[in-house]
Amino acid sequence: MNIRNIAIIAHVDHGKTTLVDKILHQTNVFRANQESGDLIMDNNDLERERGITIFSKNASVEYKGVKINVIDTPGHADFGGEVERVLKMADGVILLVDAFEGPMPQTRFVLQKALQLNLKPIVVINKVDKENCRPDEVHDAVFELFFNLDATEDQLNFPTYYGSGKNGWFNSSLTPCEDITPLMDGILEHVPAPKTPEGNLQLQITSLDYSSFLGRIAVGRVTRSSIEENQWVTLMQADGTAKKQKVRELYVFEALGKRKVNKVTAGDICAVVGIEDFNIGDTIADAEEPEALPVISVDEPTMNMLFGINNSPFFGKDGKFVTSRHLRDRLVKETEKNLALRVVDTDSADSFLVYGRGILHLGVLIETMRREGYELTVGQPQVIVKTIDGKKCEPYETLVVDVPQEFASKVIDLVTRRKGEMLIMETKGEMQHLEFEIPSRGLIGLRTQMLTATAGEAVMAHRFNDYKPWKGAIPGRNNGVLIAKEAGSTTAYSLDKLQDRGSFFVDPGEEVYKGMIIGENNKPGDLVVNPNEGKKLTNMRASGSDGAANIAPKILMTLEECMEYIQHDECIEVTPNFIRMRKTILDEEERKRSAKSLKAEA
Repeated sequence: MNIRNIAIIAHVDHGKTTLVDKILHQTNVFRANQESGDLIMDNNDLERERGITIFSKNASVEYKGVKINVIDTPGHADFGGEVERVLKMADGVILLVDAFEGPMPQTRFVLQKALQLNLKPIVVINKVDKENCRPDEVHDAVFELFFNLDATEDQLNFPTYYGSGKNGWFNSSLTPCEDITPLMDGILEHVPAPKTPEGNLQLQITSLDYSSFLGRIAVGRVTRSSIEENQWVTLMQADGTAKKQKVRELYVFEALGKRKVNKVTAGDICAVVGIEDFNIGDTIADAEEPEALPVISVDEPTMNMLFGINNSPFFGKDGKFVTSRHLRDRLVKETEKNLALRVVDTDSADSFLVYGRGILHLGVLIETMRREGYELTVGQPQVIVKTIDGKKCEPYETLVVDVPQEFASKVIDLVTRRKGEMLIMETKGEMQHLEFEIPSRGLIGLRTQMLTATAGEAVMAHRFNDYKPWKGAIPGRNNGVLIAKEAGSTTAYSLDKLQDRGSFFVDPGEEVYKGMIIGENNKPGDLVVNPNEGKKLTNMRASGSDGAANIAPKILMTLEECMEYIQHDECIEVTPNFIRMRKTILDEEERKRSAKSLKAEA
């Protein structure tokens, strides 16, 4: 059968998943009366809530007798590990670019990976129905990006399509048409059919699936020869071991599901059942003369966090899985499919160092575990420091901020305070486009401050760049925190009296414990307060004096905001229903003692 394998890559929010929706509708995957909804491929709860793609997925459609395997990829730099491995399954890529924003940092990152793998690019300029969009300028910017990334002559000669995913049309010129037929024809014309070299079976496992009936399922593309049901194969692992195993069942992707088949030939993507103990990057090869494919290499992680068991007074009240054994098993299981994640044991049996690509990458893992019923404590994110040529070096990132002109000076001030250096400043319409180089440490906690300073108008994106010499101390949070003095239930009377001290993260009637962070102080330095004091009642009543206390509503913080907010001596307690910030050492006297000993050491 005639096959095309294509991956869709773009910066976050440029419309990848919407384009996949349109391809599925165009090829009549759904019955006429079937409810399909939007963003069909984002089927995970977290993806739907955040409106972003986290896991890459594939669907397959049939168009004019040709089978097209479409791979939807995430747009965030934190999930770059997902993109790097699935590009191995494709022969061509559709690079989506927003007609107003143009190529963004993430566009550059994924495009570089695709060009290195020699994939044939098709450029789609999306959202041409937006006001003040500039499709022609964007086309020139994309060409320049290809040139800067050392694209070959053939790759520089890319076809371009314009259109609007939301309105459902794409055309080779700027004139609107009926549907996305021109783009579908372009895929058949420009994307090459898979090359199938001669030789014995080779299939590299690029992702995995799980089914409660069949167990772990290996997913990958058959590079050479063909694979059949009940065939004996050799599993070639990264460490050089080879195991003989038998293929039990084979599935190919059809529309949004899978179809069972007896044989899959080279060039198609399939799911293999019956292979045990495999990892991503292993090769399924011929039983008699096995040959392994090169192992997938993924960029190094740049951040780590300490994950530990929940040791607060409220331990075990909320979650099902609370022991260190549960935590360890879950983290090890995650590393099997999350290639950019590493887990390392520490001196303590109750905590583990988890390395990842960034705050969002680690935040999604914590959020997923929390929903599965785990209770855990996580510490402040730390960047990974390396020694290169005898010098202490830290990761640097390229930060791009688009912001209305009146806020540009505030943004520049915020970033330079955190040791960032400005590289580019351009005007795009009414927006100011700023590019900085900043140490990764400076990005922790920057987003919340940036949105406050720009009244929520700033659009920021960042991408790992390189390791460079250490930049010195970066100022942390300015204000201290309010800490609960005793365990108990907060009262409206008490919070009302304390309002001039700061703003609160708790409401009246919430359970708190000693050492828990219940609010932000108005001044630098931490303050221990008692939020549980009740009002002493007397026989005397005065009209109006016992009116309801006027308390400002509590500040709600998401998990990522908490991760950016906490300091080195604080941690976050995460349970299925609550996210609480607390001091690592709950007792006030012990905290003072440990601070003194740290000062003495310094």
